[in-house]
Amino acid sequence: MKASSSLLAAASLVAGALACSTASLAAAPAEHYVAHLVPMNSQVALSDTTGEARFDIHGDRLTIDIRVKNAPGNIVHWQHFHGFTTDAAATCPTLGADTNGDHIVDLIETEPAAGTTMVPFDTMPAAMDVAHGHYPKAAADGSYHYHQTVSVKELSAAFAKAFKGQGLNLDKRVIFIHGVPADTKLPSTVKSLGPIPAAVTLPIACGKIERVSN
Repeated sequence: MKASSSLLAAASLVAGALACSTASLAAAPAEHYVAHLVPMNSQVALSDTTGEARFDIHGDRLTIDIRVKNAPGNIVHWQHFHGFTTDAAATCPTLGADTNGDHIVDLIETEPAAGTTMVPFDTMPAAMDVAHGHYPKAAADGSYHYHQTVSVKELSAAFAKAFKGQGLNLDKRVIFIHGVPADTKLPSTVKSLGPIPAAVTLPIACGKIERVSN
């Protein structure tokens, strides 16, 4: 009887702890973030790509909603948030970031202002598979809508593993939309990462992620 009572007491303690943890997570105030996307490299994209990205955190759920207009149509567009592995805040680069004078701000030239590529907005953001993720494809008119919900715990753990204990810190990040058609004539001065074609990684829009009330 004593053993049974001890087991029941232990089970009650565990159940109580789990309930408190769940209640604490559910009771955490919601967080909302928005980025207004402004065009980049419009003379190459042949359009002014704009849009809005929203990030809503409710408990363990992060809902990502990105709506893009006037992107090059009928192609896949990579999209990620970029930032620094320090406490520095990322910003969207200006044309002044064009250090080689080709009048194009390529991915490498964004790094002093925006930092490195961090989280992919593809079908599985927490997989952190930047180069092989499944990204959205724009319609013929250049529009697309991306909507994904991920576990905050899962994404945070993957992020901390990839970036040495760093937190998501959304309000210190920027989001880029990338990509022009493969047959776009880009000068050899336009750089990319490793073997990835510059047409795939060329930034066509950027937005600073900011915390908002709702």
